[in-house]
Amino acid sequence: MKKFSLLIALFSGITFVSLATEPANSSPSKKLKLWYNKPAQYFEEALVLGNGRIGATVYGGTDTDKIHLNDITLWSGEPMDPNMNPQAYKHLPAVREALKNENYKLADSLVRKLQGKFSESYAPLGDLYIDFKSSSVKNYYRELDLEKAIASVKYDAGNQTISKEYFVSYPDKILVIHLKSSQAKGLNFSVRFGSKLKYKSKSTINHLHFQGVAPVRADPNYVRKKGNPIIFKENQGTRFSADVLLQSTDGQVARTDSTVSLSNATEATILVSLATSFNGFDKNPQSQGLNDDAIAQEQLQVASRKTVVEMRARHIQDYQQYFKRVSLHLGGEQAPELPTDDRLRRYAKGEKDPYLETLYFQFGRYLLISSSRTLGVPANLQGLWNPHIQPPWSSNYTMNINAEENYWLAENTNLSEMHAPFLSFIENLEKTGKITAKTFYDAPGWTVHHNSDIWAMTNPVGDFGNGSPSWANWYMGGAWAATHLWEHYSFTKDDKFLKEKAYPLMKGAAEFCLAMLIPDKNGNLITSPSTSPENRFITPTGYQGETAYGGAADLAMIRELFQDLIEADKILKQDASFSQKLQDALKKLYPYQVGKKGNLQEWYFDWEDVEPTHRHQSHLFGLFPGTHLTVENTPALTNAAKRTLEIKGDETTGWSKGWRINLWARLKDGNHAYKMYRELLKYVEPDGVKIEYRRGGGTYPNLFDAHPPFQIDGNFGGAAAVAEMLVQSDMHQIYLLPAISDDWKVEGEVKGLKARGGFEIDMAWKNGQVVKLYIKGVPGGKTTLIVNGTSKEIQIAKGKKVRIL
Repeated sequence: MKKFSLLIALFSGITFVSLATEPANSSPSKKLKLWYNKPAQYFEEALVLGNGRIGATVYGGTDTDKIHLNDITLWSGEPMDPNMNPQAYKHLPAVREALKNENYKLADSLVRKLQGKFSESYAPLGDLYIDFKSSSVKNYYRELDLEKAIASVKYDAGNQTISKEYFVSYPDKILVIHLKSSQAKGLNFSVRFGSKLKYKSKSTINHLHFQGVAPVRADPNYVRKKGNPIIFKENQGTRFSADVLLQSTDGQVARTDSTVSLSNATEATILVSLATSFNGFDKNPQSQGLNDDAIAQEQLQVASRKTVVEMRARHIQDYQQYFKRVSLHLGGEQAPELPTDDRLRRYAKGEKDPYLETLYFQFGRYLLISSSRTLGVPANLQGLWNPHIQPPWSSNYTMNINAEENYWLAENTNLSEMHAPFLSFIENLEKTGKITAKTFYDAPGWTVHHNSDIWAMTNPVGDFGNGSPSWANWYMGGAWAATHLWEHYSFTKDDKFLKEKAYPLMKGAAEFCLAMLIPDKNGNLITSPSTSPENRFITPTGYQGETAYGGAADLAMIRELFQDLIEADKILKQDASFSQKLQDALKKLYPYQVGKKGNLQEWYFDWEDVEPTHRHQSHLFGLFPGTHLTVENTPALTNAAKRTLEIKGDETTGWSKGWRINLWARLKDGNHAYKMYRELLKYVEPDGVKIEYRRGGGTYPNLFDAHPPFQIDGNFGGAAAVAEMLVQSDMHQIYLLPAISDDWKVEGEVKGLKARGGFEIDMAWKNGQVVKLYIKGVPGGKTTLIVNGTSKEIQIAKGKKVRIL
């Protein structure tokens, strides 16, 4: 197994099954790249690089080249106190009594007593600037090569050509910037650093060293309170170090305390090493923190002994072992060769562009590899790339969809290792979540609410009573997150992971859910209180409420988790009594209801929504990402889910659109899924040139998802949906081309997609029919294949790849 997988297995107990497959070829069409004919002016035009911990956002300027620097472990705050509201549970009976009496206004008021602090914020480490002596520029070209994870810039300046190359190496833990002039001694530039955080600097001959600290508190950008929202305190907060080394075989180096410059050089390399003192969610980053200064310097020293050619080769080899597992080629009329932003503009007018559709899919995979390789620290709302000291929604882990949506593509697009940061984060949540369950609900097990952060915060948010219950008091985050543990098992069939990691965590989440279920007046089990994420209802009296009981979203997530655990125990055969308890509870759960409009009811009663087109569709969880509602087995309920989507419409935010594409794919409606995929790629101008935000989401010039503003979950959800349109599966069946659109039917080829049961799919199709098919049984086993309208049982030995068609 590759080095990264071994490290994950060693440190987290998560093991992965070796793929041992020949690398999939890249797209038969042309190189997968984003490219532009001008430098970036705004963040949403810049190119992003990352090794799962260090992030670089490259603008590619000719006078000044700005590069945002991030470290995924640099956040405001310190380890949380999960006992922040120890008497909160005493208010739960009053909330339930108000709901029993149908007094929803009182319940909305009382439930605010079950709130705690807001999450902390992901922090920007700083900015690197490379200042060049100005000259006229022609023939500018900037690109991001997705197949190598390398950004490059090239332009003519006067009588010379300047070339710049950037990559962030996982093996060498370093950002590498290589500069070259076509004319001898043609490079003249200086390097400086800036940060929105507190820092100090020093220099030696060709080395800059910066040390700083993150705030001990950074309020969310949507909170308006008196005083400074950003608080620094002496000897508190996470430290960071940034080391910059300038290497050149010719030219003259000069320095100040905060800059280093090079003149009359032909070639140069800038190495940037970053480190923080973060040492775990429960360790004080000051008194128990890592030695960020020593780590940054050691990383720099080790890398500086290698040539750029060596580091580049190591970087490419490491990256491609993941990226090249999957290739996709969509046939049909190809668009002219245009800069990526112009391709998006052309596509928005209704033109066809299969290459752009493939590029977006592979860009999602690129982003996950680049932002999710740090155990216990998953990709956040902006993945890894954030220039703001108060980022949108704190760039935190929003557990009512967004954090989970980041990982929908991990398993089916063959990036199981990148799932590990989120799966190991669940282990952290379980530890603080036990205290949250006890202090807020007097319940066993563990849970997490609307928001979390690097410190594994699990409490209801809202600033102790100031938050809207529709989001602040939603407590099903543990149930939702825990389904990812079974999802990982479903694709890998890793029995060791299931027994040692997944089952205990899933059971703890289920124990909390069992405790939160109470009988309604008819003896059905319901949750009370209950909210449906960020949505509100209208009672027959006209009250617009947030807190109710027996919400369909709660019960859908509980159903999925309970069914997963029951299946897990059939494999492990070690917890029969608990499995029986879950089966008994499932029989008593308040069933799904179909409303008068033919829709799947979101609330216990057939109430109207305050906002019928609301972006959340949490009560459709059982259809996707859950698996217990299917066109084949529950047609009446899936028809009701379809009607719900029709009522909501297609116009929604970026991440929500990504979710709805997956839902339409599960409904086997490829044309509707494709329609919305096209809408997800709607061109959106950078935030800095917008007059105002327009609802509906879309895609920025650099292919970032426009929520708006930027949230990476739309990228991940959209990429996952492409795979869902081509391959769907459960533990017993694999459906090929279940939701392929008319536009994609003509011809195409995909290699390396994964199916549940641990199978890997290579196939080609023409006119909507699979004409070539190879299936590999990674762990091996039986499944039923549904292809070209027929079903076929197959059995594939472990590690064997078999041609079916």
